[in-house]
Amino acid sequence: MSEDLNNNDNMNEGEELDNILVLNDEDGNEVEFEFLDIIEYDGEEYVVLLPVEEEDDDEAGEVVILKLEDNDDEDSDEESYVSVDDEEVLNKVFEMFKDKFKDEFNFVD
Repeated sequence: MSEDLNNNDNMNEGEELDNILVLNDEDGNEVEFEFLDIIEYDGEEYVVLLPVEEEDDDEAGEVVILKLEDNDDEDSDEESYVSVDDEEVLNKVFEMFKDKFKDEFNFVD
């Protein structure tokens, strides 16, 4: 019996996942991510995403953490996802995520 990261046993085959985000990478390519959670740290919000990869590779299961920023445009309710360069912040947010989901995922150090 395999464990599903979505923990959604009643999903129909072929049903569209509503927790999939499509973002553009630095080369303009579309990349799909599964939204896992929002973690609040130091007054900021960070999204934890899992790349939806078609291929098996050595980095399978690595999450991506991006800072959530609201656009100040009054005509738009859009949010931006910004990469985080501060390794200390990334580690702290990831530790908070691991603690919150320790019973749902197997984390490998």
